[in-house]
Parts: sequence; structure tokens; C-alpha cells
Amino acid sequence: MTLPELCIKRPVFATVLSVIVLLVGLISYQRLSVREYPRIDEPVVSVETVYKGASAEVIESQITKVLEDSLAGIEGVELMTSSSRAERSQITVRFRLARDPDSAAADVRDKVARVRGRLPDEVDEPVIAKVEADSFPIIWIALAAPGKSQLEVSDYAARYIRPRLSTLPGAADVRIFGERRPSMRVWVDRSRLAAFRLTVQDVEDALRRQNVEIPAGRIESDKREFSVLSLTDLQTPAQFEAIIVREVGGHSVRLRDVARVEIAPLEERVITRYMGGTAVTLGVIKQAVGNPLELSRAVRAEVEDINRTLPDMKLQVMYDSSLFIDESIRAVFKTIVEAIVLVALVIFLFLRNLRATIIPLVTIPVSLVGAFAFMYAFGFSVNTLTLLAMVLAIGLVVDDAIVVLENIYRNLENGMSRLDAALVGAKEIAFAVVAMTMTLAAVYAPLAFATGRTGRLFIEFALALAGAVLVSGFVALTLSPMMCSQLLRHETKHGAAYNAIEGFFQALTAHYRKALHFALLHRAWVVAAALVVAVASVFLFKSLRSELAPVEDRGVVFSFVVAQEGSTVRHTAENLARIEAFYKEVPEMQRFNASAGFPTVSDGLAIMRLKPWEERSRKQQAITQELAPKFSQIPGARAFPTNPPSLGQSPRNRPVEFVIMSSMPYEDLARLVDRFVAEAAKNPGLANLDTDLRLDKPEIKVSVNRDKIVDVGASVDAVGRTLETMLGGRQVTRFKRDGEQYDVIVQVAEGDRRTPGDIADIYVRGRNGEMVQLANLVTVRESVAPKSLNHFNRIRAVTITANLAPGYALGEALAFMQETARKVLPPTAQTDLNGQSREFRDSSSDIYFVFVLALAFIYLVLAAQFESFIDPFIIMLTVPLSITGALAALKLTGGTLNVYSQIGLITLVGLITKHGILIVEFANQIQARGKGVREAVEEAAVLRLRPILMTTGAMVLGAVPLALATGAGSESRQQIGWVIVGGLLLGTFLTLLVVPTAYTLLARRHRTFEERLEADRADNAKAGHQPAAAD
Repeated sequence: MTLPELCIKRPVFATVLSVIVLLVGLISYQRLSVREYPRIDEPVVSVETVYKGASAEVIESQITKVLEDSLAGIEGVELMTSSSRAERSQITVRFRLARDPDSAAADVRDKVARVRGRLPDEVDEPVIAKVEADSFPIIWIALAAPGKSQLEVSDYAARYIRPRLSTLPGAADVRIFGERRPSMRVWVDRSRLAAFRLTVQDVEDALRRQNVEIPAGRIESDKREFSVLSLTDLQTPAQFEAIIVREVGGHSVRLRDVARVEIAPLEERVITRYMGGTAVTLGVIKQAVGNPLELSRAVRAEVEDINRTLPDMKLQVMYDSSLFIDESIRAVFKTIVEAIVLVALVIFLFLRNLRATIIPLVTIPVSLVGAFAFMYAFGFSVNTLTLLAMVLAIGLVVDDAIVVLENIYRNLENGMSRLDAALVGAKEIAFAVVAMTMTLAAVYAPLAFATGRTGRLFIEFALALAGAVLVSGFVALTLSPMMCSQLLRHETKHGAAYNAIEGFFQALTAHYRKALHFALLHRAWVVAAALVVAVASVFLFKSLRSELAPVEDRGVVFSFVVAQEGSTVRHTAENLARIEAFYKEVPEMQRFNASAGFPTVSDGLAIMRLKPWEERSRKQQAITQELAPKFSQIPGARAFPTNPPSLGQSPRNRPVEFVIMSSMPYEDLARLVDRFVAEAAKNPGLANLDTDLRLDKPEIKVSVNRDKIVDVGASVDAVGRTLETMLGGRQVTRFKRDGEQYDVIVQVAEGDRRTPGDIADIYVRGRNGEMVQLANLVTVRESVAPKSLNHFNRIRAVTITANLAPGYALGEALAFMQETARKVLPPTAQTDLNGQSREFRDSSSDIYFVFVLALAFIYLVLAAQFESFIDPFIIMLTVPLSITGALAALKLTGGTLNVYSQIGLITLVGLITKHGILIVEFANQIQARGKGVREAVEEAAVLRLRPILMTTGAMVLGAVPLALATGAGSESRQQIGWVIVGGLLLGTFLTLLVVPTAYTLLARRHRTFEERLEADRADNAKAGHQPAAAD
């Protein structure tokens, strides 16, 4: 007894099966996490090392090179990049996705520990950390307090606001940007120090000796004990000023005599602003498994509660990335509803029977909800990609039920009883349903072999869709036949509308029969036309622009400014103010914020949040395009707006990242890169060309005269440490305030270190306590130095970055850059890609491999099911024809070849083969009844015309809401939608003629095993062999 037969005989059993699927799916849905994109734990480990006072050249040779050589031997390293800048070495090791992040980090720690002894003694301990994909704040909050100092605001944010936000469910951490952390600043007067014959080392020693906190123990008597607390530490500026530094000539020199002491910010090298005013910014980071929508709601509720108690301050949410996630998910749910309505209309149009229409529609909720069980089992999440799969699934999951329903309905209209029609119809179509379900599921199996980050992203999309299709196949073989046997009625009388539509379909079928008959008589014409259409796909493929992903309207514009080298953070902030002025002129602007000084003091970022999608007519891309020429007019700085990238990359990454590598000195490499950039600048498609090699950072070099230092009785160490403390500031000790520990910093007053000449006025102690001016011991000269020395896979490298002009695709840009490299660069130079460009290259090669593998999988699955190598070939002849339609649709709508459209093409392969399966399977069944090949395929194609048109209509109209989508993230959905719509429309039309033609040319009559056994026995008997007699 087959499964459909069992369910028709036992309707309650069939109902229970679907209810169980629904229950398991609903429970799974409630337990699924919500994200923007699937979670990918990229095994990326960073090693950061600080060496105070060292130049970029020293950092490169003594730290970065030593660590890179050690790390190179670790298994599974895909890419290693490093940056050596003044006082800091940063190495980033990216492993292949197959590596476990914790294991990778442990290997890096082991390798760094092995060479720790080869690093300079004064180096801080290297900090090794995993780079978490979720470590970027998803919500930014501004704390503004007009009339209060930044110090007070920062202190309040750190003490009261951060603890409340960080304990919210789903929050991992809260970072404060633009914070002014309190410190005890000891501003030394160098002239007064010299007058008292003191040095800065004397001040440091006095602070260390007299600001101590030592436990004094306890006093015990026979019956009581007391803890003894010795109040030896200092807590206020007045206490610090009263410290006796030294006795000079019988007079106590106190700290107030040689320095000014105050509580002041530890550093002021980052400035943050909100709506043009100074503010402290808090960034909320979510937990890896946290729900961003729930966290956003919790943060907003907490902000309202905090605002009610804030003294003269106000918290405002200035940027919330979960808004895009929320809008995208809402838009997808809206699309799902639209698709269901359209699919219902198609089914009703074809069947004109409400009872019959309900049967395939029931498949939609069961299949979609059932797919959540697959997602939960595989550890997936509800995200924009899995929901996109749900939209596509609507048109697909009804297919199997439509095919079953139509076949049973046809038998019923031919006069069979309800149960007989259900039993016979389900039996006839069961094999085709299994074949179609397995084929569509097999399309996505190869995505599991995709190795890149993009492949990993789309595994959730593929398996969610495959899960929905598998459930729909199960429902089509269980619930649908049972519902047909219970709900369908043989109608003897029909209304005028029914008869009119039926007359249209009968006329369409008659015309199709004639066209098919004509085509089978002129098969050469059909083959020639199919070849022309297939070859057209090659030309269309080459003419389409390619990119990683379409630029989405995410409702936000990021603008970057890079001030001249040597600029202060205040100068960078002035440039940002000009960008803010341009933001105010944008009518779609809702709010904006800016920060200067990150990652370096000459870098700035301004973020503009736009009004909601439904409240504006212009897209984010148009606004960015309008701002670009205005930003280019900002004097003394490079400024440009950019659209944030899709697929979860950092907004700081530009689309084009072209790496030039060479072992030559950086000065020669810089000249080479200048020639390359000059050539690349001729391309109008590349905007804001820039390189990360800067050899013009202003620097002051202090050369010591060792002979003179020895003559006066000083030491090189004393000179170096004096300069370090006076100019750079030294953390000498700490002090306690309101239960928190803060630094005590000794430094020369800001007014005494404004010019290079101020260095010469510093004094050190010589022989017999004499004070010696540094002007006698050192030579000061101005020069330039590299801002950052970078390596790519351990080779000296320069990265050339660029934005893309509107209408210019990433594929074109990279092809141009490669061609420019061939013309300009010497043979010794190597090139590579990084960031989005590298991901584009890897995903492109990956997706073509997946596409070929999908074709192979489908062919093998069909061959196994049809027990033939010819039938699958006939069925798959329609694939290149449908791809032509898909590519033509992309071309006409201005689409590109990207990961979304490529995934759509893979989906299309599974969809278009469904039609071929129906025709070939029925033709084989009719052949088995004794009819000839041509007669069988002609009858099968005509019989299957209606279900093919019905399933095509359902799939096309299910994809139309995607193709015409608007709002958040609609650009990506449109690409898949147009691929499905264009591919199915052309593919279906040609399938109806090409498959029957190919069948008559290639198909052979299928013999059952019994027929082959009988023939084999007959041949054996003819040869005179007799079976051996049984004993």
C-alpha cells in the first residue's frame, strides 16, 4: 500500500501527520534566534603589541617581522595582514572557515609565547584576541548635557548608565566613545624644576614613595579584634600638591612649587558629536545569540526610564541597526502575504472552484511552518536570507499539491467517483511528485560544499528552502490526496464565468496541440531555435555587469574624512563640522552623529540616519551620489560619502581593495604605487582613489650627542626617560575616588610643548647636581616618517582603495585594476585582493562550481529515479533556455550578476526541470500502455499543459512581489525575483516545445523488469539452454 493510498483510506491519520508537522514547526519557530544575516564564526585572530616611543620602522623590524615569522607556520592560515605604526604593531590572522576559532586562537598564543623572548624587554605583553563577528555595536546612544563638562558627563555615563544598559537581556557589552576618563594630571613647570635643581625623575620618585596604599594588618585582644587601615594614599589635588619632593638648601620643595595638579581627562584624542553638539556616545554590543530586535526594544525602554531620572542630561538613540533588520523582516512578511494572495488567485483562476483552491493553499502554512523545524534542527536563525527562502517557497510548495489536485480533478471530471479519482490520480502522479521534490532539494545540496564566507551565508537560505520543498512533497502525498477525496465534487452544471474561462483553456489546449504537432513535424526548426536561444545566454552572460551584492537602501549614509597627516583631532573635527553642515541641508535627514580621532587622530566618521523608507521618495543611493561632489570641495582633507555594504561587511571597507606587494624599500614602492594610482585615476568609474602608504607624517627626530652626555655626567637613559615623561606623559601611580582607581600622569604643561624648540629647554641633572639644558646634548630636526608600514602575507604591501561611481560594477573595476597592473607594475611586483574585492572573487569561483555541481546532482538524482541516462538529459535541455530568460530579465531591469541573482539561477534550475519531469514521466506511462514515442509524448504534453501553466503561474506570481519589492533591502530581493520571473516565463514556453521534440529524437521505450526478464528467458530458451532440474 502506497502512502497516498493509505492517507486516502485513513483521513484522520493524514490530518494528524500534518498537525504534528505544524506543532513541531511552531515550537521550533519560537526557539529560533533573529539576526540580520546568518551567524558565521570567522576564525580571525588579532595580535596587538605596544612598544612606547618606537617608530614605525622599529616596530616593523623588531616586533611585526618576528611575530609574523613565528605565526606563518600555523595550520590553516588563509591570510595574514599586519600594520606597523608608531608605538603599535597590529597583526590579523584570518584562518580558513573550517578552523575552530578557539583552536586557532590557542595556536596563535602558543606561537607568540615561543618568540616572546626575542622581542625588546620594554614591549608591553602582546594582546591576542579573537575577532568576534558580533563585536560591533548595533545601537548607538548619545548622552548630551549642555552646561556640563565632558568629564562629568563621561563619569556619569561610566558609573550609572553603562551598568544599567549592560545588564539588559541580550547585551554583551556597552562601550563609551569620546569618553573623558578622569586622571590626576601633574603639569610640571620645567623652568621651576631647573631652578630648584630638580628633575622629572625626582617628581616621579616622590609620587611613588608618598602615594601608597598598604594593608596594616589588625590588632587583637582577648575578646575583640580591630582591622587597621593606614591612610597613606592621596586622593585630592590638594593632597598631591602638598607632597614634599625634596629638601633643597634646608627648604622643603613641595609639588605645588614645581607643578600644577588637577583632575583632568586622561586623554582627549577622540571627539564625538550628536546633531552638531558635543556628546558622549555609548555603543551597545549584542551577544552572539541575542535577538537584536528584543535588545533594541529593551534599550529604548531603558533609555526612557533613565531619562526620567537624569539630572540636566538627555539620552537619545542616534543609530539603531536593528531598524533595518526589523523593516526588512516586515517587508518580507508583507511580500509573503502578497505572494499567497497572488498564488491563490492563480489557482482559483485555473480551477474556478473554492473547495479545490483550498487544497493547495493548505500546503503553504504546513510547508513554511514545517521548514522552521529543519532550521531549528540545523541551528539556523530567522534572518533576511531564510525569510527570503520562505517567500520563494510559497510558489514552490503549492506546485506538488497543484499537480496532484489537477490530476485527481481531471479524473473526477471524466466521471470517476471521488475515492476512485483520488486513488488513481495519486497513483499516476506519485512518482512525478517524488522526482520533482527530490530534484529541487538536490539543487541546493552542492551549496554545502561552498567554502567561502558567502557560500556559508547562503547555506541557511538553501537548506530552509529545501526543507520547505521536502515538507510540501510530503504534504502533497499525504494531506492533498485525502482532502481531494473529501472535498472535491463532480460538478454537472457550471456558471457562465466558469464556462467562459473553460472555453479559453480548451481553445488554448487545442492551439497548443496544433503548435506541438507542427513542431514535431519540423523538429529541425525547433532544435535550431533552441540552440539560438541557448547561445544567446552566453552573450547575455558576458554583457552583464558583476558585483558581490547590490547596494541596498539601508536608510543610512556613512561619510569618512581623512585630514592631512599631522593634523590634530580638533582640526579633524573642524572638517567633520563641514560634513555636518551638508547633512543639515538634506531634506530626508532624520539625525546624524560624528566622531573624530578613530582609528587615528586624522580620521573622522559622520553617520546620517535617513527618515523611514515610506516617508521619503529618494533612495539612500541618490542622496549619497548628491553629497559626493559637495564633499570633494572640502579644503585640506579627503572626504567622501559611501553606501554601507551588504552581507554584513564593515562600513569602513571600500568596494575596491587592490593589494600591490613587493620586497623593495617602501620609498621605491611608494613611487611605483604613485604611477599605478595616476594611471587608475584616468578611469571615471573609480572614485576617491587612495592608498594606505603615507610617507609624509610629520616627525621630530632628536639625535643625542653621547660624548657630551658623558662629559657632563648625565646618561642617555636619563635623557630618554625625561623626554618620554615630559612630552608623552608617564603613568606613575594611581589614586582612588568613589571606589574607582584612576591614573596619576606626570607631563610638561601643554603650553610648554607646542614647538620643536621647546624640547631644547628641558633640563637633566649632570655631575655634582648641576642642571644641564638639553640644547647642549641633543640635536632637534624636523622630518617625515611613514604613518603605517603594512604587510600582506608577510610581504611589504600597499592597498589601493576606491569607491565605485554609479553604474560601474565591481567586476569591471577589478578587471581594470588587473589590466593597469600588467601595464604599470614590474614583473617582480605581485598583486592580490582584500576585503569585499577578495570576497567577490572567491564567491564568484565558488558559485560557478556550485552551479555545475547542482546540474550534476540533479542529473544523477533523475537518472536514479527514471532508471535512465537519456530521460534526465531530455528534461535538463530546458535549463540553458530558462537561463537565457533569466539573464534577459536582469539585463532589461538593470540587474547584475551577484550572489543573489546567482542563487536565483541555481533555484531556477530546479524549478524549470519540474515541467520536463511531468511531460517525460507521463509520456513513459503512456508508452508503457503500448503507444508509440511520438503519440505518447504528444498526448502527455497536452495532458500536462494545464498543471504546467498552473504551477508556472503560481511560481511566477509568487516571485512577482520579490521582483517589484520596495523598502528596506528590496534591491537584493528584486534580483532573485526577476531571475525567477524571466527564467520561468521563457523556459516554460520553450519547454512545451523543446522537451517533446527532444523526447521524440532521443527517448527509447522503457521496458519493465518483468518484460526484460521475460525477454532474457526467451533468449535463453532460443539458445537451447534449459534450467537445471531441481533435486
